[in-house]
Amino acid sequence: MNAPLRKVAVACLVLFGLLLVNVNYVQTVKADDYRNDPRNARALLRTFANERGPIVLSGGAGGATPLAVDKPTPQERFKFLRTYPGGPPYAHVTGFSSFVYGTTSLERAENGVLSGESDKLLVRRLSDYVTGRKPEGGRVVLTLQAAAQRAAFAALQGKKGAVVALDPRTGAVLAMVSTPSYDPAKLSSHNGESIRAYYRQLQDDRDEPLLNRAVQQTYPPGSTWKVVTTAAALSDGKVKPESQVASPRELDLPQTDRNLKNFGGGSCGDNKTSTLSEAFRISCNTAFGQLGIDLGGDAQREQAEKFGIGDDSLRLPGRIATSVFPTDLSPPQEAQSAIGQFDVRVTPLQMALVAAGIANDGDVMRPYLVRELQAPDLSRLGTTDPEVYRDDAVSQEVADQITAMMELVVAKGTATSAQIPGVRVAGKTGTAQNATGQAPHAWFVGFAPADDPQVAVAVVVEDGGSAGSEATGGRVAAPIGRDVMRAVLGQ
Repeated sequence: MNAPLRKVAVACLVLFGLLLVNVNYVQTVKADDYRNDPRNARALLRTFANERGPIVLSGGAGGATPLAVDKPTPQERFKFLRTYPGGPPYAHVTGFSSFVYGTTSLERAENGVLSGESDKLLVRRLSDYVTGRKPEGGRVVLTLQAAAQRAAFAALQGKKGAVVALDPRTGAVLAMVSTPSYDPAKLSSHNGESIRAYYRQLQDDRDEPLLNRAVQQTYPPGSTWKVVTTAAALSDGKVKPESQVASPRELDLPQTDRNLKNFGGGSCGDNKTSTLSEAFRISCNTAFGQLGIDLGGDAQREQAEKFGIGDDSLRLPGRIATSVFPTDLSPPQEAQSAIGQFDVRVTPLQMALVAAGIANDGDVMRPYLVRELQAPDLSRLGTTDPEVYRDDAVSQEVADQITAMMELVVAKGTATSAQIPGVRVAGKTGTAQNATGQAPHAWFVGFAPADDPQVAVAVVVEDGGSAGSEATGGRVAAPIGRDVMRAVLGQ
């Protein structure tokens, strides 16, 4: 054999060898990744041949409430149709299961149990194989309360925004709503053309209905951040609620020719000093701006991190946008950050955790949506046990002090529209400056009852909703928080 032929033969052998290596790599090492890839239409079609398990709310006397459930069809290719009795109010929680676009949200996070392919259901699968029984997926039981979810969704209609309500004692998510929403059933039909058309419609919508604003979007928190700044100041020990703090009509910011003003150009008391508690009640920007400079950026950031700001590992059970507090701040930036402006960015979930931490004597519980996983026969596969997420974010003494100050805000401050007859409510409003030319975001965080907290809530309404430039947290967001807390408390 001459030299050129030998080279060709060797090259062919090398290529065949590489081909064999690649085939083995794909079929062994990468097999699970390809099998579980949500874009894998073959795997999705296989799952439509078996009954997918339901996503439900935990049942009381009336039994479990289905949010997502399979229904049998006469078709040969798709033997089951995924339906969503929960509809748009629960869409961002359940997500969808589509043979075109795969799975999202809980449908994706708990796909192993729902499809029946989880290792937790191995014995069940073996039993199905031996007995000839049709394979079924397991059940996912959520922590959400139907009344709270309905109240949040109804209150947010016609607005872009989000609500998160937590049980501060356990971290269980009682409500999680993002608006505008969408109909997951239209993405799980068996008509590929209509699915694609609806998905394009959702993608082209400038209001981004597919975006879960509760956990996937961050916002400037405005004056709700004063809860965190107050926590830092009280924990530092240099001030108490009754301490006098500077509260000028305008705060002369160092290193700049600009001044920090109060909302609407208003005054704080005598425009000289006021107690910290009074500055908190009336949401005095200049007082908290000076407090931010006195504390410094590092102290503010340390307190923020104690509540979980900056943690990019939190899951619910999918990925959550990371809330941030800026670094390397100048004095003017310290002042702006102390009132929840400059580059402070948080998710509604994060602000609900801040409120829940104050409500729970300073301990922040890890949030969770899945209460229990069950086999098709309803036997228990696993439950979620409450777990401390941030231990001692503030001391119990500081938590009690902030609670009393937040009660004053609701009793006779900026959040009187959050009052619930016969119930002590603690809260804080925020009106966060947005992009130039756009109306401010309206915020509310709070919890109730203040003396025995059972629900903590965070509300954000983008661009002030229908109130536009006239929006404030007290006018727009606080009534939504009140309605959700009332629903949880059965008021």
